[in-house]
Formats: sequence, structure tokens, C-alpha cells
Amino acid sequence: MINRLNLIYTGVVVLLLSFSACKAPGLIERDVEINLPETYSATTDTAQTTLVNWKDYFTDPYLGALIDTALQNNQELNIMLQEISISKAEIKARKGEYLPFVGFGAAAETEKVGRYTSQGANDANTEIKDGVEFPEPLPNYRFGLQASWELDIWGKLRNSKKAAVLNYLSSLEGRNFMVTQLVGELAESYYELMALDNQLEIVNRNIEIRNNAFEIIKLQKEAARVTGLAVSRFEAEVLHTKSLQFDIQQRIIETENQINFLVGRFPQKVARSTTKLVDLNPVAITSGIPAQLLENRTDVKQAELALSAAKLDVKVAKARFYPSLGISAGIGYEAFNPKYLLNSPESLLYSIAGELTAPLLNRNEIKAAYMTANAKQIQAVFDYEKTVLNAYIEVANQLSKVDNLAKSYALKAQEVDALNRSVEISNKLFSSARADYMEVLMTQRDALDSNFDLIETKMDQMNAYVHMYQALGGGWN
Repeated sequence: MINRLNLIYTGVVVLLLSFSACKAPGLIERDVEINLPETYSATTDTAQTTLVNWKDYFTDPYLGALIDTALQNNQELNIMLQEISISKAEIKARKGEYLPFVGFGAAAETEKVGRYTSQGANDANTEIKDGVEFPEPLPNYRFGLQASWELDIWGKLRNSKKAAVLNYLSSLEGRNFMVTQLVGELAESYYELMALDNQLEIVNRNIEIRNNAFEIIKLQKEAARVTGLAVSRFEAEVLHTKSLQFDIQQRIIETENQINFLVGRFPQKVARSTTKLVDLNPVAITSGIPAQLLENRTDVKQAELALSAAKLDVKVAKARFYPSLGISAGIGYEAFNPKYLLNSPESLLYSIAGELTAPLLNRNEIKAAYMTANAKQIQAVFDYEKTVLNAYIEVANQLSKVDNLAKSYALKAQEVDALNRSVEISNKLFSSARADYMEVLMTQRDALDSNFDLIETKMDQMNAYVHMYQALGGGWN
């Protein structure tokens, strides 16, 4: 009786020590600290805005066809889809962990024990039934069901499953973010391709103009009205302009191949609109209020979901300090001869057991995992704050850029008109010997540069609208 009481007392002491050892180290969890301004600037509109479908925003049918193809074939996007599948499978794995594990097992074995052992001596003096001794060696056959189940007392397994769900949703937002970036990158490359087409057209037109001027200069040289210096300068200018053709053609090939890469195909001609880039009028969208970024920006939502998952991971790591209760059971048949295997109740066996375990010694691994989870949670908070701040600044920058580029383009358009008129005037004055050939050269050069600048400004303006589309969340839906 005393031994029994001592055993119970020892068990209680060990259990109390286990619970006292289960206390997790105290760590501080950081909360999000960010207050978005009500507007982007004093002049921004605060109209409500919703996500715009890219098909409504980018109405060029050629660009639309490229985007459709890219959404099917882009390798990076397809890699992301596989990451989503991995996250989805992780949910099933986590869900299965807090359900009972049930398995079927079967075994066959033969055993020969020593005669001068307790088991051997016992077998030798025991009969299975009258006149039938234990066989030697002794075969054994068994089959049955085994089950085990960890009771989720502290929510460790449930929180782990919830974290897996949040990570899956985060991967979905990552895919949406990638779609927005892919659409924007394709649109930028497409507008760059249109700009290069227009620049090549301008160069070809300028080559014709300069060739005509070059022929006039040669005639005037024959008439001794100009020197050989003028002829050489005009010839050099014609050659320089022709060389620009090949530079632009190379850039066209590279831009086309960049588009081909994004849509997941080998190099080929990219179909595009013949409309002049300068004739495009970008669609304006309202910026809305900064708080809408939390709903529309996929990267913000992704960071928010990752933060929620990180908080659950801390709870999961903390629950490892507490005791875990497991239940195991089994039922089946076992006999030394197959013909007795299904005899009941003689060959029937069953068991049920409960097990309570708690970490007592060598808890450094659990502490390290807990501290790591807590550090990752704090890291996720900073990442979320950084993502929101970056989203706000991107919108503020693009709003300013759209406005300033519109004003810059208007002035450059006037500059181009003035310089194009000056080219015609300089040619007429030169033909009547009222202007020097250097004036003609410089005027033509300035006109070419200004036309290039105008196209570059228009391309920047279109890209600013693309970036605004991305900054406000993009039409991934």
C-alpha cells in the first residue's frame, strides 16, 4: 500500500513540475502603428474609386490580345500558380494533423528463444492444450487496426491550420499582385514599341528632308555659292541621321522580344496599332482616398495576411510549452498458427491508452522556435507598415507625375510646332541666300531632337498612367 502511495505521489510531483516548466518566456508582441493621411495632397480628389478591369483601362485590341496571352503563358505567373497549389496542399496537411490517425497493419514472424531463459523455460513447461506443447521455433501472425489522436487542448493544431489558410490567401494576393505588375510591364513595353515606331518614322522623314537639302548644297557648291565645308557638313548630318535608323531598329527588336518573353513565346513580330503615340489620350481614373489602398492593393493585403499568419505562428510555438494529451488504441487478432487467427475471443486483442507529456528538460529548441516565431511576427509588422507607406508614396508620386507631364507635354508640343515651322522657313531663306547653311543644319537638328523629346514625353505620360493603374491596385480582378 505504501509503495502504491509513493508511486502516486511521485507521479503527481512530476506532473506539477512539468506544468511549472511549461511557462513560456515572456516576449513583447508589436502591433501595427500607422495612420494614413486623409488625402494624398491638398489638391487631390477624394472621390471614391474602385478596381478597374484592365480590359476597360487598356482598350487597344492589340495590347489586350498580348495581355490575354501573357496571363495564360507567362512562366513566372505559372510558377506562382504552383506556389498557390503548394499552399493549398499545406492546408490539407494541417487539417489532417488534428484528426485521428487510423492505420491497418499486418505482420508475420518466427522466434526461437533460449531454453535457459525465463520465457524459454516457461514455454517448455506450458501446453497450449492437453498434450500439445508450444511449437519451437514459435511463429506469430497478427493483423489489426491502430489509431492515435492528439487532443488539441491548447489550439496548437487549429492555429497551425488557420495559419496555413492565411498563407494560402496571401499566396493568392501574391498572384494578383503579379498579374497587376505583368499587365503594367506589358503596357509599358507596348507603348515603348509604339514610340520607337514613331521615332523611326520621324527619322525617315528627316533623312528625306536632309537629302533634299544635301542635293541643294551640292548644286550651290557647283555654282560657287557655298564651299566644300558646307557640303561635308550636310553629308555628315545625313549619315548621322541614317545611323539613327539602325539604332532604333535594334531597340525595336529588343522591345519586341521583351514582349515576346512576357507572353511566353519565342521571338516573332509583335502586332501593334499604327496610331501615332502622340494621338493617344490616356484614360483618367480618380485616386480615391488613401484608406482604399488597404482594400485595393494586393501587396498590402498580402502583407496583412502574412502578418495574421505570423501572429498565429507565435501561438502555435507558445503552445509547445504546454502538455499534450494523446490517445492511442488498437484492435486485431494474433496467433501462432493461421488456423487460430480468427478465433474469438482467444485470438482477439485490443488496447487503449492515454498519454500526457510535457517538456521538462532540454527546452532550448522550443524556446528558440518561440523566439523565432515572435521575431518573425515583429518583422511582419514592419513589413506591413513599409508596404502601406510605399503604396501611399507611389500614388502620391504618380499623381504629381501625371499632372506635371501633362503640362510638360503641352509646352513641348508647342515647341515642336515652332521648330517644324522654322525648318521650312530656314530652307526657304537658305534657297534665297538669306540664311547661312549652319542655321539650316542647327534648325533641322533642333527640330529632330524636339520631335524625339515630344514622343519620349508622351511615352512617359502613358507610362505614368500605367503606374497609376498599378499604384491604385490594378485590375487583377
